[in-house]
Amino acid sequence: MSVLSTVAALTASRTGHAEPLTTVRHQHLDEKPFVLVPLTLAGEACAPLAALAGTDPEHPALLTVRQPRNRAERFRFAERLAALLLAHIDACRTETEPYTVGRSREKEERRRHLRAPQLLVPNGEAIAYVRLLGRLTRLRATEGPYAVAPSVPTLGKWLTWFAELAEFPNSGVLLAMTRLLSAHWATGQSSSEDSHLASLVAWIDPPDGSDGARAAREAEDPTTWPPAGPSTDPIFDRTLHELMTRYDEASDEHGREAVGRQIDAELRDQMLPTWRLMWRGVELLRDLPEGDHVPGRWAWDRRWFSDYAEYLDADGRPQARRDHAVGAARRLARLEDAITRFEAERAYDDPLVMAEYELTGEAFTGTVTDRDENRFLPGAKPGSQVWRPTITLRTETAVGLSVGTEVKSPARPGQQAHILDVRQEEDGGHVVVLQLKGGFANKRKPPAPAGTLAETGEELTYTTLNPAAVPSALPGEEDTPWTHGGPPRPYEPTDEDAEETWE
Repeated sequence: MSVLSTVAALTASRTGHAEPLTTVRHQHLDEKPFVLVPLTLAGEACAPLAALAGTDPEHPALLTVRQPRNRAERFRFAERLAALLLAHIDACRTETEPYTVGRSREKEERRRHLRAPQLLVPNGEAIAYVRLLGRLTRLRATEGPYAVAPSVPTLGKWLTWFAELAEFPNSGVLLAMTRLLSAHWATGQSSSEDSHLASLVAWIDPPDGSDGARAAREAEDPTTWPPAGPSTDPIFDRTLHELMTRYDEASDEHGREAVGRQIDAELRDQMLPTWRLMWRGVELLRDLPEGDHVPGRWAWDRRWFSDYAEYLDADGRPQARRDHAVGAARRLARLEDAITRFEAERAYDDPLVMAEYELTGEAFTGTVTDRDENRFLPGAKPGSQVWRPTITLRTETAVGLSVGTEVKSPARPGQQAHILDVRQEEDGGHVVVLQLKGGFANKRKPPAPAGTLAETGEELTYTTLNPAAVPSALPGEEDTPWTHGGPPRPYEPTDEDAEETWE
């Protein structure tokens, strides 16, 4: 935990109310997100037991597997889930907009969808469930002795796509509600307790007449607030086992259907409290204003969605069971760049996040006390000059950045700054002199256009973080040298892939 989040957690513990960690929301929330609350059979990895799914808070679709050990029933569950999720994905593909990729002569105009599907699940374990369910369905054969419906492998491809993007913090196509809420509020409980959705929401939004601490203790009662899944409560497992035994031993179809309806009702009761908590979490997050960089990140998600949908239409091969070496290296580089960029964008959007970097010495905030608008330096050509104005800031805290460091201000992100001097005054204050470049509306001499050069008395924050930094570049897969195995071969599904057991 960071210093400020630790202080916020201690404050929440003392007051009994969750403390905000941010001033804005750092993730996109779709107008109609697809919410999925899954349950699995105890003792089996990803054996689907039930799910509540859909985009309507008042009318969730109930999917159940009355005998999860039956392979055919498992795939019928996947087929029903596919009918819901694939319809939602298709609804996001109705409208497109043009966008441009590349620079100068290499510019290319493409189209991307105005919407992308957003899948919300209760917790990180549910993301792991989505990943495994995708793996166990995307490689299935639609012909032969164990054929499944064509929608099943299509569902698996999309679930794998969701799960792969979930690893990137700047993507919002698959999000866990516990992670979303705990990123925006600090509670007085441990981080492991924050993974319990009911107690986390209780801290943030306690009932009238109660506080977060008391409400969280009450939310730990599994009879009132069952686990958010995918694992079930052990006490409920005993009830479920008895019902499934009766279901298997029913003497006729009528009796089996009667027990099956009991199983459905019990499973619905287990998931419905979590379903309601999910939508309450959506409401709490929507109350926060959206960060400035959020629409740009969602535009990238829409681009990835459009590209993948186009790929499935044209090619349709599923993701490989394992990344090849080149693909893994490229993915790791993308992930590292995404983390760095996301953290910088959060800091630029949110003063509470930026305060963390001030504590670590990667940023400082000061008041402009002086500026030199008429400063010029010798240019590259003999006798030429370049315009490099300066501003002087005063801050009461020590500045951990050294002379020569490149910094930027969230107030003027397109303007580069270079630290010329850092010194401490006799009264204990600190002075920083910055040389500025760019951000003057293409003007190369004074006077500076209004608002482009900081005025005396203006308070500014400067940091080494740069959300516009150029990501690391790796050669294309087709340019992989022979020393690294040469260009990797495209993945081709095999019969062995399609025979992976669902265990």
